[in-house]
Amino acid sequence: MLDGGDGVPGTEIATLTADATPYVMAAVSAYGGAVLAKTRDKAADATVSVGVRFLQRVFGHKKDGDPIPHELAVLAATPEDPDALGAVCRAIHAAMSADEAMLGEVRSILDTAPGPPVIQNVHAGGDAYAAARDMTIYQSPGQ
Repeated sequence: MLDGGDGVPGTEIATLTADATPYVMAAVSAYGGAVLAKTRDKAADATVSVGVRFLQRVFGHKKDGDPIPHELAVLAATPEDPDALGAVCRAIHAAMSADEAMLGEVRSILDTAPGPPVIQNVHAGGDAYAAARDMTIYQSPGQ
């Protein structure tokens, strides 16, 4: 177990798991349960590609139709469920804790990654409105 004294602190594994979460979610959102069967797709978004490579390294490559780990199947079915994401993160943490070679490969995958995606939700109300790309906010005179 890497988590217990052979030089790799549990906090590093936790940090790598947290750093991988946006990529994992992007890949699962794009491919669902087929995420472990995907090959490198040149048309795929770089963020999705990192997530696919990461998940395939942790959980292994699968063929279309092969069963995937239960935690990943639940996340693919309910990507908005924070408990499902937590279960996948715990499985990732456990896998990296048990395999020092995997830990190094995961570091390498994340080092080649673009910055994580930025997701913003904007809700306009009252005297304001939101534009699709840039935001302009107007205030009524006298306020």
